[in-house]
Amino acid sequence: MANIQIRKYRDEDAESVKELFTLGMSEHVPSSFTHVLKQPLTQMILMCSFCALITSSKSFLLPILALTLFLAGVRQMVVYMFNKYIETCLSKDLNNIGQTYLQQKESCFWVAESEGQVVGTVACLPAENAHACLELKRMSVRRSHRGMGIAKALCRTVAEFTQERGFAAVILYTSVVQTDAQKLYEHMGYTKTREFVVPELPAKILNFTLLEYRLDLQQK
Repeated sequence: MANIQIRKYRDEDAESVKELFTLGMSEHVPSSFTHVLKQPLTQMILMCSFCALITSSKSFLLPILALTLFLAGVRQMVVYMFNKYIETCLSKDLNNIGQTYLQQKESCFWVAESEGQVVGTVACLPAENAHACLELKRMSVRRSHRGMGIAKALCRTVAEFTQERGFAAVILYTSVVQTDAQKLYEHMGYTKTREFVVPELPAKILNFTLLEYRLDLQQK
């Protein structure tokens, strides 16, 4: 972690934070698309469609063309889902980080800075659905700076902040396709408490699952 400083967010970080978040979320489109293709429903639709088309057309060209269009449509749905999530996050809090995270003593937003560049972010605020817990949010590390311990340091920052304010635990949500994030949180002592499908219709169709993790803290 040489030359890496973790500090509170400042207004001049706004554009860098939004760029980092958007890039980080966009990275999950390919793995999410692969996740959808592995679903039994998707595979059944592909197989049934291929068999029906090849039987009716007696040609490989039409079935292949139809399945290519179907897969392109599925990928666009995944892209739409992520773009919608990014748009929601920007409008909900990332367009006004100061008001959302820095005006209450139970919430905060930090950035990891290297040579004047924002290379990581994390935030926390009181959890809506878990009593006496803070929720870790907006964890992201720039691809060029991964593997340097920045994410672990950001996790520890949130845990220390939570403990200092007398909360019992930290909770967070991550997606089923974010396997590196899951490994990180489990390494940091988090345990998976539940899985659930995102309520939005595109996510239900794609069977896109979220995971809830919890880190119980021993109070001083």
